[in-house]
Amino acid sequence: MDPSFGEFLKGELSAIRAQGLYKEEWPLLGHQGPEIRVEGREGHVLNFCANNYLGLSGDPQLLKAAHQALDRWGYGLSSVRFICGTQALHTELEKRVAAFLGMEAAILYVACFDANGGVFEPLLGAEDAILTDKLNHASIIDGVRLCKAKRFLYEHMDLADLEAKLEEASSARFRMIVTDGVFSMDGDIAPLPEICDLADRHKALVLVDDSHATGFMGKTGRGTPEHCGVAGRVDILTTTFGKALGGASGGAIAARQETIDLLRQRSRPYLFSNTLAPVVAGATLEALARLSQSTELRDRLEQNTLLFRERMTASGFEIRPGVHPIVPIMFSRFAPDDAPLAQRFARALLDEGIYVKGFFFPVVPRGLSRIRVQLSAAHTTGHVERAVAAFTKVGRALGVLPG
Repeated sequence: MDPSFGEFLKGELSAIRAQGLYKEEWPLLGHQGPEIRVEGREGHVLNFCANNYLGLSGDPQLLKAAHQALDRWGYGLSSVRFICGTQALHTELEKRVAAFLGMEAAILYVACFDANGGVFEPLLGAEDAILTDKLNHASIIDGVRLCKAKRFLYEHMDLADLEAKLEEASSARFRMIVTDGVFSMDGDIAPLPEICDLADRHKALVLVDDSHATGFMGKTGRGTPEHCGVAGRVDILTTTFGKALGGASGGAIAARQETIDLLRQRSRPYLFSNTLAPVVAGATLEALARLSQSTELRDRLEQNTLLFRERMTASGFEIRPGVHPIVPIMFSRFAPDDAPLAQRFARALLDEGIYVKGFFFPVVPRGLSRIRVQLSAAHTTGHVERAVAAFTKVGRALGVLPG
């Protein structure tokens, strides 16, 4: 390697550390769950920062389904789908995903990042326009960049700005509005009824990434379209199996049959990436079956979320309002250089037996650092109360709350 490049890398890493932006990894010593063991620490700590919304990541029934899939379908297929990588297991999962989401058809990917990376370029060209929320997930940003359609950024959940951008793009052949259903850093829920109304008036398509909603938002867990009352009005849904539906990997796109058929022919991550591992497909089928039988898990998650939000607000913390189990604890009013504070706070909480992580630039804008708490159906009331008590103790010690 060119020595000057090595020096450049060292300098970049030093700058990241000096700014308090270096992201540490704390290895777990076991499976994911509400109580975990962390390398270098004695005993268990409570995990409040996983996307394990329904508590299924270590669920015995999912583990059993995964073992059964491994025994019957094998470890991997060493192939992409159209060569020799499609099993009846995969086509069954696609049918079940489509039915669960209320769409005509679905297509599998190894991750939702790949789904978002492979959905725009096959469907839209240089004569088209994409209107995308400024706070959309990085995978959407990257997917849009791969497409030749003209890009219009609208201010976060700003309907007036979105309509202005739709009018600006009126000469495009097709226009597609793209939004996260739930924005992962804030827990904001997109105003889908108003977005769908704008799409109807301007004859635009609507694509929603529902990764932080599938399985638990809405009365039966069908996601933000159900939660917002717009089921049947969203043209394309992308989502993941790596959060509420077991937490391993995998993603999907659900849409009309013709849309999915064209993606099978042209979507590069689908055509050139290995098939989703059978063990993930088998366990995801079990997760969907569980959610179709009962709303117990999403109901318990809703209760835990309400309890945590109420207790943290009563304790004096600044949290982003909402109903989602993503609960950002904000620090911007306490320190101009809030990234180091968020990291100190997270380390102090770990000493109190609560595992959370600080989020800071470039994951969130400068000056908006936070600790992002995520509730799970696997948490008990006792877990929630312990977390609030630990936050309060550390908040007072670090001057975030009055002593």
